[in-house]
Amino acid sequence: MQTVNIHEAKTQLSRLIDQAVKGDSFIIANAGKPLVKVTRLDAPSAGQIRRLGFMEGQITIPDDFDSMGGREIELLFPY
Repeated sequence: MQTVNIHEAKTQLSRLIDQAVKGDSFIIANAGKPLVKVTRLDAPSAGQIRRLGFMEGQITIPDDFDSMGGREIELLFPY
């Protein structure tokens, strides 16, 4: 596992983060003394998160969806 000093970590942060995301963890040290270990989170990447349309093809919405239960709603709220 690679060990980098704080100064190098500051100047090479983007490259080191890309390295960690790819699975190559590294250690940041101060005067040769290890301080922290940087490793990627096991969270889904932006490309894996999909909200809209996630059930496409699995359900159907009736054509009269917007007017379903209209009569019953009218009866619940008389003028």
